[in-house]
Amino acid sequence: MKQQGVHPDDAEGTSDAASRPDTDGPAEQDEDLVEVTHIDEVEGDEPLLPARVHRPSDLMRLLIGVLAVVVLLGIAAFAHGTTSGLEQDINKGTGQAPDLLIKIAGLASSIAILLVPVAFAIERLIKRDGLRIADGVLAAVLAHGVTLATDLWVAKAAPDSIQEALTQPSPGDIHALTDPVHGYLAPVIAYMTAVGMSRRPRWRAVLWIVLMLDAFSMLVTGYTTPFSIILTVLIGWTIAYGTLYAVGSPNVRPTGRTLMAGLRHVGFHPVSAAREEVSETPETGDRGRRYFVTLENGPPLDVTVVDREQQAQGFFYRAWRNLTLRGFATRSSLQSLRQALEQEALLAYAAIAAGANAPKLIATSELGPDAVMLVYEHTGGRTLDSLADEEITDELLHDTWQQVRALQSRRIAHRRLVGDAILVDRSGTVILTDMRVGEIAAGDLLLRMDTSQLLVTLGLRVGAERAVASAVSVLGPDAVADCLPMLQPIALSRSTRATLRRLARERAQRERDAVLEASRQAKQARHAAAGHESGPPLDKAEKKAVRAETRAEKRAIDDALDEAREEDLLTQIRHEVLLIRPQAPVEPARLERVRPRTLISFIAGAIGAYFLLTQLTHIEFGPLIANAEWGWVAAAVLFSALSYVAAAMSLLGFVPERVPFVRTVAAQVAGSFVKIVAPAAVGGVALNTRFLQRAGVRPGLAVASVGASQLFGLGCHILMLLSFGYLTGTEKTPSLSPSRTVIAGLLTVAVLVLVVTSVPFLRKFVVTRVRSLFAGVVPRMLDVLQRPQKLVTGIGGMLLLTACFVMCLDASIRAFGDETTSISLASVAVVFLAGNALGSAAPTPGGVGAVEATLTVGLIAVGLPKEVAAPAVLLYRLLTLWLPVLPGWLAFTHLTRKGAL
Repeated sequence: MKQQGVHPDDAEGTSDAASRPDTDGPAEQDEDLVEVTHIDEVEGDEPLLPARVHRPSDLMRLLIGVLAVVVLLGIAAFAHGTTSGLEQDINKGTGQAPDLLIKIAGLASSIAILLVPVAFAIERLIKRDGLRIADGVLAAVLAHGVTLATDLWVAKAAPDSIQEALTQPSPGDIHALTDPVHGYLAPVIAYMTAVGMSRRPRWRAVLWIVLMLDAFSMLVTGYTTPFSIILTVLIGWTIAYGTLYAVGSPNVRPTGRTLMAGLRHVGFHPVSAAREEVSETPETGDRGRRYFVTLENGPPLDVTVVDREQQAQGFFYRAWRNLTLRGFATRSSLQSLRQALEQEALLAYAAIAAGANAPKLIATSELGPDAVMLVYEHTGGRTLDSLADEEITDELLHDTWQQVRALQSRRIAHRRLVGDAILVDRSGTVILTDMRVGEIAAGDLLLRMDTSQLLVTLGLRVGAERAVASAVSVLGPDAVADCLPMLQPIALSRSTRATLRRLARERAQRERDAVLEASRQAKQARHAAAGHESGPPLDKAEKKAVRAETRAEKRAIDDALDEAREEDLLTQIRHEVLLIRPQAPVEPARLERVRPRTLISFIAGAIGAYFLLTQLTHIEFGPLIANAEWGWVAAAVLFSALSYVAAAMSLLGFVPERVPFVRTVAAQVAGSFVKIVAPAAVGGVALNTRFLQRAGVRPGLAVASVGASQLFGLGCHILMLLSFGYLTGTEKTPSLSPSRTVIAGLLTVAVLVLVVTSVPFLRKFVVTRVRSLFAGVVPRMLDVLQRPQKLVTGIGGMLLLTACFVMCLDASIRAFGDETTSISLASVAVVFLAGNALGSAAPTPGGVGAVEATLTVGLIAVGLPKEVAAPAVLLYRLLTLWLPVLPGWLAFTHLTRKGAL
């Protein structure tokens, strides 16, 4: 432990801040005692504490406030009948109030709304807490600016329903409207919240009385609406916490000097204190600051100080674990300091009562309103992480499991059995520390998680065989076998998962190095053999020799990969346990309540629904349905459905491995859901790559197969666009000269190629990208070329896919047109190919907006009336983008459940 103490300047300033609590009563008396008691200096130089800290709780309140404002405006916009009825009921109820009461309430609130903040500011200045006043003034200024912006938005750009919910005709001038947000009330609320008035009971009561009186008088006199009052309160509250999080709240952490005074207050006589230097992480930051304290008489002490800032560290990580995991998530950081103190004290006493070696708690106390301390007997020793490998003996492992068995015999879960929580004293005795996050009366799930966590912790130091053997010798084979379903990364601590990821990267690097070495040796052997060949071989024989050498090199690489492949630690532990209990369950338990993929699916569905609603709100479906020819609509539906079969063919044609065709078609249907939340050129590639990997294709080969399919599809797309463009330009002329559009397109492409090749930066960029693409795609294309059936399937699938989309668009046009408004199939193909290319390049999900505009403008340009082009494009996009979303989501969910995605 490094001796550290309090810098003289910091000790004075921080202890002064800590001696001014935010609540009246006994806390102030305790801090007065701290100020008058003689305090010895803390040894060393304690790190300077930051003057301000950014509390996660302030950020959470800010986000909640923003969400509440959005919900309120949404209700005002879409539930107009509800808001009008609510306003009428409130106006009817308040209209019965006596006039005298109304006048008294208005007069009192108008005076108090200004006097209360001033009085609180004077009280804070007397106690030398000017920083809080500055925070309040800043919050008030920002709140005033937001109210002005909101008033301007409601008056100029807000929907009529929101304006009606937030304003009404002014009683003094029926031609004017009341303010949507009160220009003086929101700043007052922001000021009072930022200065911390809500945490002081007396001032809080006065604040609420003033607010209710002001709201009552404004409602009765007709100068506001209920929604306006709620919006005003929310804006003031949100701006206050946003200001506090942005600039930081004053730091009230107790220093070492405050700790010394607190120890004297509970009967100890400290001489010195040294701060233990521990790096704070999101997982360990809430464990508190630790001090080694020497006394005038008696053995030394280990003291842990926990304050609100440390308690809140890692809040978002723990909140995510609480949301996504079932039944064993980490304890919420929003519990009070009193609850945290009682929890740790209870676990310390329970562990000792169970017969486990744990630090003995001898005293607890509060250090003002924002910190607590726990005093333990000094244990000494070193953590398991600091021990050398040769120092971790079988006796030490056995003793560690004995302590865990003692806890589990009384249903106590430690929940953090990592290396720095296992202490070994000078005599070799194992002591379990950091019991703060544990559980009493724990269920079987938590107890088995403790066993799996300790297996991994010890396995990282001594290997899977010794870790499992030591556990079996103490807990028994059945107890160890029962923990196998918990042996998964999500059930382990954050630091353990990070260590396993690092080891996985190192293992993968070793495997890659072995494969590269095998490939190099195979090439050298092939070149050596080629050097000893005599005479020029025949062309046919030479081709056979090349194919044989390629297969031999591939086998050598596969053999090298199999030999270099290493098992991860979790797999090694499973194998060791299965050697003892072959019938043990190995299927991982379902520990996640909400998987990230499920959350992404929900967000994707919400985004898709939003885009769908925005596309359909301005369309009149009555005339469209009445004038449509349903035979052509059915044909368009058929072509749209057939496109998924063609897409599956175009993918499988570039995958030499055997992949189920029906499941591939289902994956393409699932792609109709994925492309709603991602650009079309990104979502489909990612989904197909993932699908091939799950189907047994190696990751590198899966990427190469999808890349080959995309590259070949791009070439086909360009060729078809030029071909159909040529036909479109010649179909109305007797000669076969191409149209000016095609010539202009070719010239544009040529100019772009010249620019790219002439600029060094662009040339290097393109060459690098193309080289990386061909590095994996070209070998894959060579594999496909050796199987003509696959190549025909891929090419036929791409042509069929384009044909299906073109015929779907043509059928959509014929559903709303007649003989006089028809256009040629070549023109439809050109419009589709151009629109599809733009949709793939557009950054919007599914090319929304860009595709519709391109198709509509293109159809009009080739001679189709606007009255036919617009509904035809709408029908085409409904059949190919929006209607398949629900089947796509069902297919995506089904394949995910089956492990195919």
